[in-house]
Amino acid sequence: LHLLLASPGYDDYFKNLHSVIVDEWHELIGSKRGVLMELALSRLKSLQKGLRIWGISATIGNMDEALEVLLGKHSAENSWELIKADIPKEIEIITLAPDEIERFPWAGHMGVKMLEKVIPVIHQSETTVIFTNTRNQCEVWYQNLVEEAPEFLGLMAMHHSSIDREQREWVEQALDDGKLKVVVSTSSLDLGVDFRSVETVVQVGSPKGVARFLQRAGRSGHRPGALSRIYFVPTHSLELIEAAALRSAVEENKLEQRIPYIRSFDVLAQYLVTLSVSNGFVPEEIYQEVKATYCFDSITPEEWNWVLSFITTGGPALTAYDEFKRVGLYRGKFHIVNKNLATRHRLSIGAIVSDASLTVKYISGGRIGHVEERFISNLKPGDVFWFAGRSLELVQVRNMEVRVKKSKSKTGKVPAWVGGRVPLSSQLGDELRKKIAQISYGEVPSDEIEKVMPLTELQIERSYLPNENEFLVEYFQSKEGYHLLFYPFEGRYVHEGMSALFAWRIAQLQPISFSIAFNDYGFELLSDIEIPIEKALEEGLLSATNLHEHIGQSINAVEMARRRFRDIASISGLVFKGYPGREKKDKHLQSSSQLFFDAFSSYEPDNLLLQQAFEEVMTFQLESERLYDALKRISNQELLLSRPGRATPLAFPIMVDRLREKLSSEKLEDRIEKMKLRLIKD
Repeated sequence: LHLLLASPGYDDYFKNLHSVIVDEWHELIGSKRGVLMELALSRLKSLQKGLRIWGISATIGNMDEALEVLLGKHSAENSWELIKADIPKEIEIITLAPDEIERFPWAGHMGVKMLEKVIPVIHQSETTVIFTNTRNQCEVWYQNLVEEAPEFLGLMAMHHSSIDREQREWVEQALDDGKLKVVVSTSSLDLGVDFRSVETVVQVGSPKGVARFLQRAGRSGHRPGALSRIYFVPTHSLELIEAAALRSAVEENKLEQRIPYIRSFDVLAQYLVTLSVSNGFVPEEIYQEVKATYCFDSITPEEWNWVLSFITTGGPALTAYDEFKRVGLYRGKFHIVNKNLATRHRLSIGAIVSDASLTVKYISGGRIGHVEERFISNLKPGDVFWFAGRSLELVQVRNMEVRVKKSKSKTGKVPAWVGGRVPLSSQLGDELRKKIAQISYGEVPSDEIEKVMPLTELQIERSYLPNENEFLVEYFQSKEGYHLLFYPFEGRYVHEGMSALFAWRIAQLQPISFSIAFNDYGFELLSDIEIPIEKALEEGLLSATNLHEHIGQSINAVEMARRRFRDIASISGLVFKGYPGREKKDKHLQSSSQLFFDAFSSYEPDNLLLQQAFEEVMTFQLESERLYDALKRISNQELLLSRPGRATPLAFPIMVDRLREKLSSEKLEDRIEKMKLRLIKD
């Protein structure tokens, strides 16, 4: 839509527009792509006064807010209708449990140990889609399927966003035609696909959200009245409790809310330049349209004028540099100042920002896909890596291309992509705490819980399992030092902020430094000196009082905002990523955005893009509202301060997570086995 709005005469192109249908609205609303949609609709509504807008979503918890975001915050109630189907969707959830439960579970082995349980499921189904949570996991599962089940060769494919588009489209067509027995995929097949041949879905590892799980389950039996069957494959023992929590949340239809972006001035700046590239725009007219959107409902005339100044002069800090004078005023309208800038802008339209990626091609020709620059930078010619289900040998890296040839080696590295770890949703976290409470009362509400009982019994033997009115803190000493562990079960983003907050508060009592590790269940503070935990608790360690002030002092908010600003700089047009085939290197983009961040911090501290970076850190990276709610809940619970003699099953995976950052995968597995043996012997 924005590319069309960047075309001269777009008003004539849209003159007969009757309706706009926005499918999978829940996927857009929680991203800046949703802001792009809001702005595009604001323009189209002005062009066509009777425009009909349809928003479609099957899995969203905040329906009323989603409606406001789509139609505008002040839409008259009699101007819209909510249409809901009354056809119940039958979903069968089957958990594939391991034969033996690990007494000391740890996340990170991709779940491939469960492959022998999955292969019979594939055999008995017409077509199976195996969903993984990351591209790295997708590659590993496909590679292991090739080795363990060669009978599927020719009937098996892989699908994720880094594979070349032509190959992805072939996979989708083959699925639609019923030619494939199994496809290993990421979320790239979550949405907007209807493959009648898909009979079974397998979910590898917790999807960390109820809506995401339902969305994937719905890829099978994708028609009214049909049964959707999904198999849950845990990647570690504790995920069996998540499986039970998912089952309950699905039965109660507890869907996540999607937090809409507000005051995204980077997207607004891009949008105004888009309008200037085509027909130009009258600021007074566009201001009224923009202010009618949900995202910019609170924008003031002063902020509007700042954005206009930003695209015309670069703002107060950049006004001396001609390259930031992108838009000029001509006969009452704002227009782009030259064709080169117009071309650059059209190539930069969009709000999806990722690390610099390199195209992977055979030396004989033929694209395979793209991988991130940071992965390739660790390889040298002759090294073998697995990508798109193929064993490839690196020949050379030239410009932004990775030249490869086929390899017969069965071992090699697998690319890792940034952004693979999705945090536990608040709805699933709530259900998880309920399941743990049921176990603490001695209840066995599901087969998954019965299977995991040896693990929970060991946890109770060494420490506690908290019920819904209790909060567990564990403190013990080992050869590594003093371990302090907290278990809010609120997801890794909340735990990132909470761990930094608690470490800072303890450090106010005495000079002390910590190593911090966290996962979706809890977090660890590790110190080489004794931690004054009782005194810290007495002084309000768990309090929600002065939360924002203390977070600002406890985390390196400036560094977090600096990283966040890189994307903002790209979307707003401060940084140009380069022309196709001549993209700028990742480190150059990073250094450029850092220069802007430092310049604004020093000479224009009220810069709206700078302020936006800090607000996004609090809202989306640290989930400050959810953090506040978690602390309020904890302050009303009874504290269980446990002093186990050694690590507990809940503590073990968090401790492993800390080691993962320091050790290679081979050394890590050796270390984990030694840790397990020591814990069992003790």
